[in-house]
Amino acid sequence: MSGSIVAVSVSKSKGEKKTPVESVHVRENFGIIGDAHAGDWHRQVSLLAQESIDKMVSLGLSVGPGDFAENITTCGVDLVNLPIGSRLAIGPVVLEISQIGKVCHTRCAIFYQAGDCVMPKEGVFATVVSGGVVRPSDEIELL
Repeated sequence: MSGSIVAVSVSKSKGEKKTPVESVHVRENFGIIGDAHAGDWHRQVSLLAQESIDKMVSLGLSVGPGDFAENITTCGVDLVNLPIGSRLAIGPVVLEISQIGKVCHTRCAIFYQAGDCVMPKEGVFATVVSGGVVRPSDEIELL
């Protein structure tokens, strides 16, 4: 199974939308350099499929990559159905899926606008097995 990277995004603080950037440097056992969620824990990098974002767009929301606080927006990879422990390669970068979905402790603006949000059910989190640079249009493949 392979797909592509639609966008890479970062934020300085937790709990806010992320801003798409031209590239990110992913560090082994840490996450994305310069992103608020990087560190020594199990949710170093977050991923969400463009297909999931498209569901929210179909509900009338004007949303895009980074709006769900995901670091990496993918296309063509069925992220939500990957078992924990699955590994994804993006060039030299290897990510290992560590969590599927999350509990949102507060209702975000997206939930209030649409009555639903895809990130708690369809977002996935990963740890970094090997680092490198990730850019939009890079290929992503299941190992």
